[in-house]
Amino acid sequence: MNRPMDIEWAKDGRTGKLFVVQARPETVVSQKKGGFLKQYTLEENRPEPLVTGRAVGNRVASGKAHVITSVEFLHEFQEGDVLVADMTTPDWEPILKKASALVTNRGGRTCHAAIIARELGIPAVVGTESATELIEHGAGITVSCVEGDEGRVYATELEFTEDVIDIEHITMPKTQVKMNLANPDLAFSLNKIPNDGVGLARMEFIISNTIKIHPQALINPEKVTDEKARAEIARLTAGFDDGQEFFVHKLTEGISTIAAAFYPKEVVLRLSDFKTNEYASMIGGAVFEEQEENPMLGFRGASRYNDPEYKPSFALECQAVKRAREGLGLDNLIIMVPFCRTLTEAGLVIENLAVNGLVRGEKGLKIYMMVEIPSNVLLIDEFSEFFDGFSIGTNDLTQLVLGIDRDSHKVAFAYDERDLSVKKMVKMAVEGAKRNNKPIGICGQAPSDYPEFAEFLVELGIDSMSLTPDSILDTLHVILKAEQSS
Repeated sequence: MNRPMDIEWAKDGRTGKLFVVQARPETVVSQKKGGFLKQYTLEENRPEPLVTGRAVGNRVASGKAHVITSVEFLHEFQEGDVLVADMTTPDWEPILKKASALVTNRGGRTCHAAIIARELGIPAVVGTESATELIEHGAGITVSCVEGDEGRVYATELEFTEDVIDIEHITMPKTQVKMNLANPDLAFSLNKIPNDGVGLARMEFIISNTIKIHPQALINPEKVTDEKARAEIARLTAGFDDGQEFFVHKLTEGISTIAAAFYPKEVVLRLSDFKTNEYASMIGGAVFEEQEENPMLGFRGASRYNDPEYKPSFALECQAVKRAREGLGLDNLIIMVPFCRTLTEAGLVIENLAVNGLVRGEKGLKIYMMVEIPSNVLLIDEFSEFFDGFSIGTNDLTQLVLGIDRDSHKVAFAYDERDLSVKKMVKMAVEGAKRNNKPIGICGQAPSDYPEFAEFLVELGIDSMSLTPDSILDTLHVILKAEQSS
C-alpha cells in the first residue's frame, strides 16, 4: 500500500498459524516530523513520591488530579487534568486525549493505558496498586517518568524544565558514539538519540527482568525442591512446551527488540555476565550456585560458559542469539565475550560457540572480547587471533588494576578510572588493537562520567565510545571539541 500501516495479528494456539485481524493506516509515529528531542528535568528538591509504578515514556507533567472510579463520571473530565483510574479500556480514549498524564492502579507496560499514553506522548505511571486511594481528587500533582524505570507521582505541582533540542542537524564526530543499553523496552525511544549503534547490550538485564528463573532450574527442574520457587516457575513458564523453550523465546524477544530498534547499525551483545550471588538470587538459583567470598573475581564470564555443568545453560543463550541473527535476519548483532582470563579460555569459548551454531566468520558473525583484565591488555596480540574486535570495560579494569573490590564501600574512595595506571592500561589496549588492525571501543562508565576521560580517548584515537543514553548529547560536544583540537 506504500504507506505506514498499523497491523494487529493473532497466533492460533493450536496450529501456530498467524492471522491478520486488523490493518489500518498508521497515523501517529509516521506523522511526526522528527529532528527534535525534548528533554525534561525535574527540580532537585522534591519530596518522597506519593505512589510509584512502571514509567511509560520519558516526560514530566503536572496538573489537577481527576480520580475516576466509574465510567459514568467520564463526562466530568476536563482538558489538562491528570487522569487517575484503576484501569482504562478503549471506550476511555476520548478523555485520554484530553489528559496531561495518566496514573493507574493496575497494568503493565503493554496494557491499554500504556499503549495509548505512548501514542499520545503523555507520561503514564501504571501498576501503582493504590493510586485511586492515595491521590486526592482535585489535588495538584506531578507525574514523573524521567527517573528511571520507576514512575513517580508527587503530591504537589513541582517545577520542571522542558528543553527542545534539534538533533536532526547535530554533527557527529569521527569517533563513533554508541550507546550502552540494557532494557529492550526503551530501545525504540532511545534510538532517536544521535548514535552509531549499541556498543554494549547487556544480556543479563533481559534474563533477570524478563525470564527471572535460573537457566539450570529450567533445564533440571527436578532439582528445585522449594515449593514456592516451583510454583513461580510453573506460573512463568505456563503456555510453553518446556522451561528451556521459555528461556530461549523470551531471550530472543529481548535481544531482537534491541537489534531491530537500531538496525542496520551494529549492536554489540555481551553474553551474560552474572556473578554467582546474582545468579543465586534468581528463582531456583540457590540450588545451583556455590557461595563465593568475592563473586567479582569468581565464577563468571568465559569460565562459566566453558564449565561442563553450565554448558547446557550457555547453549540456551546461543540458541537465542542464533534465532535472532538467522531466524529473524538481525545480522547486525555482534557477540561479545566478557571476563576471558586466559588464551586457553578464549580458544574454548570460541569452540563452544561454534558447537552451538555460532561460528566466527560464518554468515558474517563477528565475535568481540571485553578488555577488562590486565591479562587482556598484556596479551592483546595473542587474543587478537581469537577475536574480531575489542571493547574496554573500565569498570572491571579499574578494579583489577588498582586492586579494589567494586562492591566494597570501604575502599570506594580510591576507585578512579582516571588513575594514571588505569589510563596507561587503556593506552596499551588501544595501541595493541590498532597494531593488530582490530577495532577497539570502550563501554565502561568513565567517558560518560568524566569529560576529560573522553578527551583522553580521542587523543588515543579510539574507534568508538559507548555511553549511557543520558550522557550522549553532552559528551558529543566534548568529543567534537577534542577532535578539533587534536
